[in-house]
Amino acid sequence: MARKRYQPQDTGDFRREDGGGEARHRRTPLWLSAQLKARIAKLQKWLKEEQENTEPPTLADYIQGILSRRAREGKSQVSQSIYNLKDAAKMLNFLQANNIMDMSGLDEKFKSMIGEQLDIQHKLKPIDRRLGTLKKHIEQADIYFKYKGKKPLTEAEQILFTAAHDYLKGVMNGKTALPVKAWKAEYAKLTAERETLNRRYLALKGEVKEAEQIRKSVYSILRQEQREQQPRRAQDVER
Repeated sequence: MARKRYQPQDTGDFRREDGGGEARHRRTPLWLSAQLKARIAKLQKWLKEEQENTEPPTLADYIQGILSRRAREGKSQVSQSIYNLKDAAKMLNFLQANNIMDMSGLDEKFKSMIGEQLDIQHKLKPIDRRLGTLKKHIEQADIYFKYKGKKPLTEAEQILFTAAHDYLKGVMNGKTALPVKAWKAEYAKLTAERETLNRRYLALKGEVKEAEQIRKSVYSILRQEQREQQPRRAQDVER
């Protein structure tokens, strides 16, 4: 009788051993490192999206938080006027309307308002000079045409006529046709421009005054907040 050749049986244990080998392969340090990197990348992407979708608090939000806390605590170290609802609303509306994010933004806004004031002043100066010149041109032309051809002239009228003639002769520089109509049109145009600039200047003057008071109030609130935070930080360090 021929001896049977030994054949290893394909048992469940061998299959479990193969399966366990695959499981151990999936849990190698290289695989774990790749999985960890993937999770970190996903987390970083989520954090970036959250930061992009979350607007940072504005200076108005910060100030409003301080005022709300002070109102709850009943503190009055800061000027009492700031607790006037009208004043507080005016301050917060100014900060929000101008999208002021921090103190540097507030300072820049204040400087830009001052700069606009100075710009208007610079624009008004040449307009005022030109209006003065045109006014004199027109007045002397009116005198000249009033007495031109009139006979006889009194001594006073002759003096006025001669002065007007000499003035206009110097202005026209050899030309004979007086552009009175053009002078009057330019005078009317510059007068309207001056009125527009002057209205804006006066309005801006009031706005600058109000902005300066708001700026002082904000600085006062922040200084007081900083003084109060220092003892708290010292206590936290001691703990």
